[in-house]
Amino acid sequence: MNEGRTVFAQVCAHAPTSSFRRCVTRYEAERYVKIFSCWNQFLCMVFAQFTHRESLRDIEACLRSLSGRLYPLGIRGKVSRSTLADANERRDWRTYADFAQVLIGIARRLYRDDALAVDLAETVYAFDSTTIDLCLALFPWAPFQKGKAAIKLHTLLDLRGSIPTVMHITHGRIGDVSMLAALTAEPNSFYVFDRGYMDFEQLHRFHQGHAFFVVRAWRNLLFRRRYSRATDRRTGVQSDQTVLLTGKKTARRYPDPLRRIHYRDVERPCDLVFLTNNFELPALTVAALYKSRWQVELFFRWIKQHLRIRRFFGISENAVKTQVWTAVCAYVLAAIAKKRLGLERVSLYTFLQVVGVTVFEKTPLLQVFSEHSSHLADTIPANQLNLFDF
Repeated sequence: MNEGRTVFAQVCAHAPTSSFRRCVTRYEAERYVKIFSCWNQFLCMVFAQFTHRESLRDIEACLRSLSGRLYPLGIRGKVSRSTLADANERRDWRTYADFAQVLIGIARRLYRDDALAVDLAETVYAFDSTTIDLCLALFPWAPFQKGKAAIKLHTLLDLRGSIPTVMHITHGRIGDVSMLAALTAEPNSFYVFDRGYMDFEQLHRFHQGHAFFVVRAWRNLLFRRRYSRATDRRTGVQSDQTVLLTGKKTARRYPDPLRRIHYRDVERPCDLVFLTNNFELPALTVAALYKSRWQVELFFRWIKQHLRIRRFFGISENAVKTQVWTAVCAYVLAAIAKKRLGLERVSLYTFLQVVGVTVFEKTPLLQVFSEHSSHLADTIPANQLNLFDF
């Protein structure tokens, strides 16, 4: 079935082209376009992510040196640096943002049965942001601090499969807590926040939307205890209380009871206080839910290290957002291909690395990874000790 198709083409075959065409039509992204289509632009940007290209000149040099192999990749015609730059500058970035949502929907269906760190049947989300520093002279549309520019990626991460379900790209001065208003509460789902998101008006909106939240509380929070549950302090849970907020503003913004859990983490060590509107889960499960929030931090670290979103190919807002959203598409596309091929033991990092060095090979993907695994087995001596024993 994959005879004559390159590894890159096999991975990109998991992207629904009909949905992509609908996204292009929605924003008239190919208006007045004669040669270099949006699909060619998308393939070039995904190719840059998979093969770790550093600039438009780097992309042009790489693809032109292999011009005879572009057709099997799915790229039609020669790729020019100026043409790709113009496409990133002028074509609406929302085309790729909407297509990313299509891929995210596919990935979430594939990963919905994956196990969580916490034994829950409901969907668990973690919401946080990360900052990417920029040069103010080149990116004046993204002010951050005095003499500095930056963009923020506000991301809602589905902890099953670490799939980014919602992402908003803003300039650096946008406060994290203000982005809570952009989230839609999904009934019976759990949302985990750090204490930087303590906006009781928005949290009450989640409560009214029949969604659950877990948020780390401020130290100086004013409250009145209504009820205390019995706890075993040897487990780390120091107290489990039902409370009412008594602050002048907080009581008005969140008039309903809250559950306050004081947990002592002996590993770090530190004391953590959580607030939640769920009164059914065990206190240790609530603490474990907050601990699972660390996956969104790992996601940010991973994409900054392995995707090209810290150095940009263009300086306009449209070019930057186009690059970020095509990077998200590349990430989710790799996750979809890995899942559909049943490569459960292959990490996403390994998957991207292997694809990056075999993009032009005309070998079935499963065979590529079976050869990769056997190569690793052959190169490790039987009497060699492992540096890390997992």
